[in-house]
Amino acid sequence: MNAEEFQDELRPEYDFDFSKAVRGKYYRQYLESSNVIVLDPDVAAAFHNSATVNQALRAMLQFANQTSSLTGHSNHPGT
Repeated sequence: MNAEEFQDELRPEYDFDFSKAVRGKYYRQYLESSNVIVLDPDVAAAFHNSATVNQALRAMLQFANQTSSLTGHSNHPGT
């Protein structure tokens, strides 16, 4: 199937006027309803990818758990 045949098969309701599109229209809604976290540029510069961010956060959590068990106090809800 060539491009002309493909174009002819499109239904009229698929004709979208991109000049009326709004860039980032749902950006804020997406951020608020997902687990995406945006790092500040200086923090993001310290990490190569999401795996290194997760590794650092896990190390921080482990450290926090170890130090809270030394004092017998926990700052974590439900523990």
